[in-house]
Amino acid sequence: MARRPTPPGTPETTGVGHVVDLVRAAIPPLHPAGLPFVAAPLAVAVIGGKRKWVRRTGLLAAAACATFFRHPNRVPPNRAGVVVAPADGEIALVDTATPPAELGLGDAPLPRVSIFLSVLDVHVQRTPISGIVRTVLHQSGQFRSADLPEASAVNERNSMVVDTAGGAQLVVVQIAGLLARRIVCDAQAGDKLTIGDTYGLIRFGSRVDTYFPAGTELLVEPGQRTIGGETVLAVLSTDS
Repeated sequence: MARRPTPPGTPETTGVGHVVDLVRAAIPPLHPAGLPFVAAPLAVAVIGGKRKWVRRTGLLAAAACATFFRHPNRVPPNRAGVVVAPADGEIALVDTATPPAELGLGDAPLPRVSIFLSVLDVHVQRTPISGIVRTVLHQSGQFRSADLPEASAVNERNSMVVDTAGGAQLVVVQIAGLLARRIVCDAQAGDKLTIGDTYGLIRFGSRVDTYFPAGTELLVEPGQRTIGGETVLAVLSTDS
C-alpha cells in the first residue's frame, strides 16, 4: 500500500546499478494515481503524431502531469519521537484548533500545523509518525482556496487518526482546495504505518493539517517550507 523510504544503512550500488540509481534520483518515479493522467495525453500525441501541434501539446501535457504526480524518495530522521511534515509545501498556520468535529475527539483546541500545497509542490502525503491507524473518515464539503483559514472547517477533507506505541495520538487531515477535486487515501483503520510511508495524495492544490497532543512544542513557523517525510514539525516526549 505505502511506498516506504529507503532505510538508513542501505548498501550503495555500483556499476550499471549505480548509473540507474543516479537516473532515478534525478527523475522521481510516478505515483500510480498519475498513470491515467500521463497515459491519456501520450496517447493523443501518438494518435495525432502527424500534426506537430497535437504531438507537442500531448507531450507537454504528459510531462506536466508526470511532474505533478512525482513521487520522490525521502529519508525520515531516526530520532525517537519526531513528527515529520506529512507533505511538501509552505506552512500557512501554526496555532491551536479543534480537530474535525466528525472525529468525535472533543472541543479542546490542540496544537496544529497547516501546510499549503501549491500546484507545483509534490502532492503525495506521508505518515508523520509511526503508529497504528485508528480511524479514517471522509467528510464532504466545499472547495474554497486551501490557503484560507476556514478551509479546515468547511472544505472537503479526509481525516486519519494515528495512535503511537507510546500512547500519543496524532490527527492528519487532507483538505481539498480550489482546484483539488479528489482526495486519495490508501490507509485503512488497523494499518500499521511507519514514519515517512506514503499513504495518500490530493490532486491539484490542497492543504494538510496535523493536530498534535496537547502541550506539544511545535518547532516550525508560518512561511517555512517543508519537505514531506523529512522536515521535523515537533518532537513528542519519549513516553508518547
